[in-house]
Amino acid sequence: MQTESDLTRRLSRPLTIGRTEITNRLVLAPMTFLGHIAFRELLAGYGGYGLLFSEMCSARRIPNELSSGSAYFCWRESERGHLVVQIFGAEPKAMATAARIIQDSGLFGVDLNFGCSVATICKQQSGAALLKTPDQAMRIVEAVRRAVTIPLFVKFRTGWEDDPAIPVDLARRFESAGADALTFHPRVAPDRRSRPPRWDYIRQVKAAVSIPVFGNGDVFDEADCLRMLQTTACDGVAIGRMAIARPWLMAGMNGRIPPDGNIYRETAMTLLNLMQHHFDPRRVLRRYKKFALYYSANFKFAHSFYTRINNAPDLESLKNELERFFSHRPETVTRPNMNFFL
Repeated sequence: MQTESDLTRRLSRPLTIGRTEITNRLVLAPMTFLGHIAFRELLAGYGGYGLLFSEMCSARRIPNELSSGSAYFCWRESERGHLVVQIFGAEPKAMATAARIIQDSGLFGVDLNFGCSVATICKQQSGAALLKTPDQAMRIVEAVRRAVTIPLFVKFRTGWEDDPAIPVDLARRFESAGADALTFHPRVAPDRRSRPPRWDYIRQVKAAVSIPVFGNGDVFDEADCLRMLQTTACDGVAIGRMAIARPWLMAGMNGRIPPDGNIYRETAMTLLNLMQHHFDPRRVLRRYKKFALYYSANFKFAHSFYTRINNAPDLESLKNELERFFSHRPETVTRPNMNFFL
């Protein structure tokens, strides 16, 4: 008889965030362009998570997106109770307005993105750029806190200099400003995963605050997840790009039956079908290619898979390439090829 693992026991302990309790401490991390409605529906088929975070939405656009059939600010009815909407912006008023709409939509919570270091976001003085102006970041947190009672998350990283005192101070200030939980990625903004995350910084951030802290960064398997929980004392773990590469991973961490070898083909084809249900063909092609970058890291001949998908000019060609690649069971790798985790 299979016994519950130490990891499963740790992840299944209830955790209170604000006024609300979750029963699974493993969550899909906030990401840009990846946590869309189709991918979240794919994850729902596997389960194993406590919360899902949406892809990043512009706070300024949310008031109009709600009524325009948005491809970003949208959800399935069944995920409403465990979906956190991730927003970015530089103005407290716009962020507060967006948060109120999220609350009025009956969603679990709102996440303020202070971690995205993509140039187009930082040029708008948003995302990780706000870590250079922490007073403005705090004004945003305070404004959103005044606007809503739902759980308020802040996603942030080390900052722009490799000094643990910076995220520790930020974490304390976020808590004082009204954040209910933090998702912390311990890399400096310019790194873009060129160096390993400093997990010890997660431990220091957790020790500095009393609100829940979700650790994030280079958790590839069950052993990594358990090690992060043990060494950092974080309250939960946020899985990002590894959840894109292996959408069944969180289910496995929570004691579900391990997938068989056909899971790679089934996942690739299922996601394509879900995307076609939710998006127009042009958006499907673009978004599937983003997914394929991370999914290709599973295969011994990763470049072959990614090149085929990325060069597909239309959906019909993409489908044909998938069928051709999976006509025989591909050789997979135990640990994904990090070169694809850009």
